[in-house]
Amino acid sequence: MWSGQPHPDEGHPPPLETVPVSWKGCRESPRGLAENPVGEEAQGEESPTAAQLDVLRLRSSSMEIREKGSEFLKEELHKAQKELQLKDEECERLSKVREQLEQELEELTASLFEEAHRMVREANMKQAASEKQLKEARGKIDMLQAEVTALKTLVLTSTPASPNRELHPQLLSPTKAGPRKGHLRHKSTSSALCPAMCPTAGHPLTPDKEGKEVDTTLFAEFQAWRESPTLDKTCPFLERVYREDVGPCLDFTMQELSALVRAAVEDNTLTIEPVASQTLPAVKVAAVECSSTNTCALSGLARACRHRIRLGDSESHYYISPSSRARITAVCNFFTYIRYIQQGLVRQEVEPMFWEITRLRKEMSLAKLGFFPQEA
Repeated sequence: MWSGQPHPDEGHPPPLETVPVSWKGCRESPRGLAENPVGEEAQGEESPTAAQLDVLRLRSSSMEIREKGSEFLKEELHKAQKELQLKDEECERLSKVREQLEQELEELTASLFEEAHRMVREANMKQAASEKQLKEARGKIDMLQAEVTALKTLVLTSTPASPNRELHPQLLSPTKAGPRKGHLRHKSTSSALCPAMCPTAGHPLTPDKEGKEVDTTLFAEFQAWRESPTLDKTCPFLERVYREDVGPCLDFTMQELSALVRAAVEDNTLTIEPVASQTLPAVKVAAVECSSTNTCALSGLARACRHRIRLGDSESHYYISPSSRARITAVCNFFTYIRYIQQGLVRQEVEPMFWEITRLRKEMSLAKLGFFPQEA
């Protein structure tokens, strides 16, 4: 607030009436004093008015400066308050964001720990199950290896020349094998299909007193085949056997059925079933009978048929005579032995294997010529 009277200590000069004037030391000529008496009087009248105007001007300008300064400070204060309010709001918002992030981080950490524990638990369960399965698999492998070893031992002691009677119960005598009822079934892979067709099983066709000499051509072909055993008919060894032994031995009068029998023997899908004579009149089988028990389906001759064959999974049966059966079993014995060799089940030198092959070829030739042992 402004007061009506100026304060003496406000920095304004005092009025002219209060300013003392010292005339001492003024050394002006009387002429000068005489020349300016009128001017001093006029100046003395104007000086108080000009001084008052200066004071008023200073007062008004000072008030304006103060008012403008006050307004400027108020505006700056208002701006500062607004900025401070915005800063407070920003701080509050950031604080809420931080709290939310901390909460989410805690939840995420908890969920991660929970998921990690669950994964570890599942991994432990899977590991335990895998170890259990591995242990069981190893046990099964050991058991299978033992069974394979035992089977190899039996197979190695069972060849067409000397069949193992424990491996082939059908080779036992009737008193040891027990009574038979119905049909006895066995595949064509048997090393011997019945006692009557195995000369080395106690029914030799001729005494083995003849001399032997290795045919170098046949032995060379067998050696080449032995290096890489295969059932491919185009190799020289099997091509000769097919041409000289297998083909003629399975060449029956009924050509169509002969071709089917040959294919079944090669594919190892032929089944020969003995027919019990005492049950023939009374048994009514569900399978389709394609021939009678008094006519051979392969030769077409009237013969007493004590066996019948089945090709693959077919339900059709064909009755065959003892001669036809002998020819089929001779070929089956040959294929069984070469399969043993191919599978690595025969652990012999090359020459003994060659003589066994030669003996089996001899059996096929004899069966083709009509030689077969009489059944008991």
